[in-house]
Amino acid sequence: MAATLCRMVEGTKRKLAAILATDVAGYSRLMGEDESGTLAALRQFRAELFEPTIAKHRGQTAKSMGDGWLVVFDSAADAVSCAIDVQKKLIGHDVLKVRIGLHIGDVTHADDDVFGDGVNIAARLQEIAEPGTIIISDTARRSIDGKLAADFNDLGQQDLKNIAEPVTAYGWGMSETKNKTSALALPDKPSIAVLPFSNMSVDPEQEYFSDGITEDIITDLSRNRAFFVIARNSTFTYKGATVNVTRVASELGVRYVVEGSVRKAGNKLRVTAQLIDATSGNHVWAERYDRELDDIFAVQDEITRSIVAAVAPETLSAEMQRARHKDTWSLDAWECTMQAMWHAAHFTKESNSEALRLLEQATKLGPGAAIGHTLLSYNLTYAALSGWSSSSPEAVARAHRAAETAVALDDRDASAHWAHGVADFVLRRHEEAQRRLRLAIELDPSFANAHAWLGGVLAMSGSYEQAAQPLDAAMRLSPREPLRFWWLMFYGLAEFAAGRYGNAVDWATKAIEVDPQFPAGLRLLASALGKLELLDEARAAAIRLNEVAPAATIGLAKAIVPWKHDSDMENYLDGLRKAGVWET
Repeated sequence: MAATLCRMVEGTKRKLAAILATDVAGYSRLMGEDESGTLAALRQFRAELFEPTIAKHRGQTAKSMGDGWLVVFDSAADAVSCAIDVQKKLIGHDVLKVRIGLHIGDVTHADDDVFGDGVNIAARLQEIAEPGTIIISDTARRSIDGKLAADFNDLGQQDLKNIAEPVTAYGWGMSETKNKTSALALPDKPSIAVLPFSNMSVDPEQEYFSDGITEDIITDLSRNRAFFVIARNSTFTYKGATVNVTRVASELGVRYVVEGSVRKAGNKLRVTAQLIDATSGNHVWAERYDRELDDIFAVQDEITRSIVAAVAPETLSAEMQRARHKDTWSLDAWECTMQAMWHAAHFTKESNSEALRLLEQATKLGPGAAIGHTLLSYNLTYAALSGWSSSSPEAVARAHRAAETAVALDDRDASAHWAHGVADFVLRRHEEAQRRLRLAIELDPSFANAHAWLGGVLAMSGSYEQAAQPLDAAMRLSPREPLRFWWLMFYGLAEFAAGRYGNAVDWATKAIEVDPQFPAGLRLLASALGKLELLDEARAAAIRLNEVAPAATIGLAKAIVPWKHDSDMENYLDGLRKAGVWET
């Protein structure tokens, strides 16, 4: 939950109340592992434990958000007693752990909802609570008797996200790490600490290699402006120590921790790495890399880039899952951006429209954040290329302006230059697109999408034989990339430009296998089949294209498919005409 906009409207009721905010820790992971079992456990928890306990302590549920609830109490003692009662009853539960935050403040009831500082601070306290624990504000603690207050330890002043002044907090069941000297507020963007990789080899001389891997990962992750990365000098203070990830994350003020190990035996090397959400203790991602040590520095570079290329999207994916369960009213700029990315990843007209709405909201809530403008630009371009915009030229023009804003805000942000390059590409500014994409790669060599779109520009600007190299680099960096259907199609466009239409059909088919609703892939398939004079198959592809994107006409293709040379464009349109794609 995040800051809300509080409005006074006719018929609202404002009063002082105790607000209890709670959510289920690790809910996204639980749903991913066992959706039906988690939902059953959640229903049982609500019906048999949570709601009866609220009623027992005279509370009233003001808002339910799937895995979280806001509960209003007239008495702080009732609210605190209820919170402790819930946590004690959940001790030993096989599935569910909840986090609870509690504050006393003004709240406003309107439209069957509740708003105000009481809600916002309670929600922020809940977010920094550990699973199975309670954090209350000093205001709440001073409103309960000494015996009940004695169960809470002083956590000192907490800097809460989007709350102007620090809040003195007290914890029930909290570890000693959330104390007044070590607790740091989480930044507004994903925060990561890379701990020194352990040298598991018998040879202490290999220490330099494990340290080098760690330092390179920190350096490369720091190039991605979407992340807050702890500096090497801070994380290396933990070198050689047995660490508790949750404790380290609290001391460094981060949500995610990367840790790993290096083992060398003869000429063989094994590196393991894992990404952990320290707020829940859940493993987000883990991988093992086995290599031959023919060139130790080349191996170090390759493994570093592979780890960074995996950690970055996995972290953003975890952020998207965290944001998607929050109601729009409670989203701040970053959470709007993450929820928009979750919608955009569904690659449909409806999800793209919702993503654009959220990104417009994100750029208003946080106009100084480059990432919101970057993603707005790309999703506008994507909508235009897919034929989903009411006016594709206008959408691309807006995309270009948004990318320019992103670059102006942060000219060291690789993703901003990437979005700018994509918009330039669609506007047929091929040389400028190449320059922007090469700059994005220079700023972040592990940025797979920049490599891939450079391949696409080369494929469509006459340098089709050179397109495979950056496309291969993208595939190596991010083999599980959700957007790889674009990359596969770029391979196909390079083959189409070379006149190898059969190969173009193969690549277009692979792209459509990844996303059967992919208009640009279906368009390439129809054109390549048309050029091969396989007219029945070409018409079937055109019919499928029309089902997916009714606006995908010859006229639209001519307007949005960014071939540089007129001869390539006419060849492409000729294939579409043979397939029976409508002219207008």
